[in-house]
Amino acid sequence: MLLDYVALGLLVFVALVLFYGVIVIHDIPYEIAKKRNHPHQDAIHVTGWISLLTLHVIWPFLWIWATLWREDRGWGMTQIKQEQSDLHHDITQLNQQLNDLSQQVAQLKQLQENQPQVQPQTAAKSPSQPSEGDV
Repeated sequence: MLLDYVALGLLVFVALVLFYGVIVIHDIPYEIAKKRNHPHQDAIHVTGWISLLTLHVIWPFLWIWATLWREDRGWGMTQIKQEQSDLHHDITQLNQQLNDLSQQVAQLKQLQENQPQVQPQTAAKSPSQPSEGDV
């Protein structure tokens, strides 16, 4: 009879530990979000509770969502924005250079059309001078 009570106590203890463990585990993404001062803390917390109903199927996505944000760099997209801004600036400069060169080419063509065409004259060979092949 004593073993029955010990087994029942052990069963209740294991059930309580598992129940408490599942609740603590589901809250890990929220704790990460709270530590990182995540802007979506409340949404992560509510979704964590909803993940209990889905048997933690969405829990790994919550972990990823919570760890993406860092207070010092945000979502980490500022470097990409800076690179895009630099590229936009470079493209603007290249377009300006292209326009300047196109104008210069147009001016050169206009100057060339306005100048009289000089045709190169070939020197007429005199019959008294032998060519190199004739020697």
